[in-house]
Amino acid sequence: MSLIVYREINNCLLGIWKITEDYDTLLSRLKLDEEEMNVLLNFKNYSRKLEWLSVRNLISEMTGKESRIIYNEMRKPFLKGNSFNISISHSNHLTSILLSKTKRVGVDLEFMSHKISSLSFKFLNNQELLTHDPELQRYHLYLHWCAKEALYKICDKQDINFRENLTIFPFEPKDKGMLKGRVINFRGLEDFLLNYERMDDYAIVWTSKETYAHQG
Repeated sequence: MSLIVYREINNCLLGIWKITEDYDTLLSRLKLDEEEMNVLLNFKNYSRKLEWLSVRNLISEMTGKESRIIYNEMRKPFLKGNSFNISISHSNHLTSILLSKTKRVGVDLEFMSHKISSLSFKFLNNQELLTHDPELQRYHLYLHWCAKEALYKICDKQDINFRENLTIFPFEPKDKGMLKGRVINFRGLEDFLLNYERMDDYAIVWTSKETYAHQG
C-alpha cells in the first residue's frame, strides 16, 4: 500500500499517495463502472492513467469504501452523494487529497523541478515579497504558487486571476508552517489561513474554511 500520509486536521482528512504500483495493480484494487473505465481508457498518457487510478485508490483508503468522483463544468471535483467536500492535486509521483464533511477545502502539491522564477511574473503581485535567502527562494516561489492554487480551488475556480485576485501575505518559509492569503473576487474579500509543508522535493499547501465570509 502506498498511502504515505494520513492525518486528521481540524475536521479535515489529508491523504498523500506515492505512486509505486503499475497500472494493473492500481486497477485491480478498484471496482470501476463502465463510464469510469471509458474515462480511464481514453487517457493517452500512461502517467495520466496512473494519476487517475491513484486518486481513486487514495479516496477508497481514506473513506473506507468505493467513492465515485464527479466534476462540474468548472472541473471542480465532488464525491457522488456529497458525502465529503474534496480537493485533489497530483505532481510527479505523489497524489494528495483533502476531504471534509463540514468545510470547504483546497490543496495543491507540486514537485519542485522547474526554474519557477522565470514564471513568477504570471502569479506574483507587487504586495508579495520573497525571502532574501537564495537557497530558499525557489521553495518560497513554489509555496506562493501552491497557496494560490489551493485558494483557487477552495473558491470554486471562479472569477480568479492569480496576480490580481490572490495575495499571499509576506512570510519567511520554513519546513512547515502557516501563511495567510487573501481572495478578492465577485464574492467580496475573504482571508484564509493556509498550512504548508516541504516533503523532500515537493511543496504542499492546504486550507479549509467553514463558510463564506464577506468583508469590506
